[in-house]
Formats: sequence, C-alpha cells, structure tokens
Amino acid sequence: MNTASADGPRWLTDEEQRTWRAYVHASTLLEDHLDRQLQRDAGMPHVYYHLLVVLSEAPHRRLRMTELAMRAKITRSRLSHAVARLEKNGWVRREDCPSDKRGQFAVLTDQGHEVLTQTAPGHVRAVRQAIFERLSPQQRESLGEIMEIIAEGLQPKDAGADLPWLR
Repeated sequence: MNTASADGPRWLTDEEQRTWRAYVHASTLLEDHLDRQLQRDAGMPHVYYHLLVVLSEAPHRRLRMTELAMRAKITRSRLSHAVARLEKNGWVRREDCPSDKRGQFAVLTDQGHEVLTQTAPGHVRAVRQAIFERLSPQQRESLGEIMEIIAEGLQPKDAGADLPWLR
C-alpha cells in the first residue's frame, strides 16, 4: 500500500518499504548474531556487554545509575535488573552516592574488566565479520553517515521528552 490521499496517511513507497524491511530484518539478525556470540563466549547478552563497555570508558570505571541508563538508552528498571545480574557475577558493584542519599553508582569491578578484556576480541571479530568485511570503504562511510543522521534526528532535545532512562 503506497498511495496517499489528501487527508490520509502518507504510506511508504515500494522502495521505502523494501529499504525499511531490509533494515528491520538486518538489525534483528545482527542483534541475534551478537547476542549468540556473547552468550557463547561470555554467558551474557549484548546489552550486558554494552553496559560493561560504557563503565570501562567512564572515569574510575564508575557512573551514576541514571547516567548509565542514559548512555545505554534503557529504562532504569531494565538497568536495575541488568546490574543485579552483573553484580551476581561479580562484574559490577553498586555504591551509594555520598552527595545524594537516593543515588547510586555502578562500578566495573576488576573481575568485570577482565571478562570484558577477554570477551572484546571475539565481539570485535563478530562485528567486523557481520558488518565491515561485507562493505566497501565507501559503503562503510555511507553507513556511518546515515546512522549519525538517524541518531541525531531521534535524539530528544527538549527537557520534557519521554526518555526511556527516566522511566
């Protein structure tokens, strides 16, 4: 369905529909591929790996939970569950925030950093094989530009935005 009336929805053209479905199909397969690789190599889903990466890049390998949720683009509830699992594995610990009684930090432990260090080469190999080795240099450049444009357009700019990490 690709026709539009003056007062009806503006449906996707056949080409837009093909592109949209290819994107959804590829992104679903990619996330599954990365999840399977990380489960096999480290016993964790991709979202947990991403949390460890974000913490590893933070000063002193620690972030306030709200900041971690914002950077990971997940709800606070989902983050709390994930951090609880990571704590159980000994990869992350929580610390109370001395300046805010309600706030907490998530801290990447030495054990968590070691797991990340051991897991990263296999993950990079999986990403490289799934994406970058399939594309020409020009396609890689275009993909980067396209993803930046899409992310910029979707990044909420107003303070009242309905943001997942505030839920």
